Amino acid sequence: MIRESAWGVRDTTRVAAFAALITILGLPGAIPVFGGAVPITLQTLGVMLAGTILGPSRGAASVLVFEALVLIGLPLLSGGRGGAGVFVGPSAGYLLGWILGVVVIGAMTSIGARGPRPWRTAAACVTGGIVVIYAVGIPVQALVTRLPLAETALTSTVFLAGDIVKTVLATVITLTLWRAYPRAFDRRISSKRPVAVDLTP
Repeated sequence: MIRESAWGVRDTTRVAAFAALITILGLPGAIPVFGGAVPITLQTLGVMLAGTILGPSRGAASVLVFEALVLIGLPLLSGGRGGAGVFVGPSAGYLLGWILGVVVIGAMTSIGARGPRPWRTAAACVTGGIVVIYAVGIPVQALVTRLPLAETALTSTVFLAGDIVKTVLATVITLTLWRAYPRAFDRRISSKRPVAVDLTP
């Protein structure tokens, strides 16, 4: 069973690296959809990867670091957006959903296996990276835009195709990294590590 162990300098570095990854995935910019209030971005892919690779607490920390930087005004969201205003705008619920979503993804991929499995990783990304984020984001968007919830939910279905593609990418990247560099997951595999025994009299 994959478990998260105590934090160290390496963990802090990885948290910072994934906050940077989410930032980098925003560089291509946002894609507006039919004039909608919430654009399509690649940054959800970074949230998915933070959950599958870092686990729930470290993944959440990376998202929180990223959003804290956005909150203080850095234009790190797709389209160069930043500042406190984005946390009260139409996309505010999605940003909050990222935090809960990465925890769900990390928790689901940490249960019952020494490493990521294709079906579990994909299911985690769908549950945390799509269902949970939508469940938080759509009601907040409807509230901010003052549109009916049903209409907002229907409009949000245009994101599904892109989010499914991001789920596939996150699953492939996670499994590829696991095979090529399993040490990237080492801090989460504490219960299976051999224990050195000093037999010196």
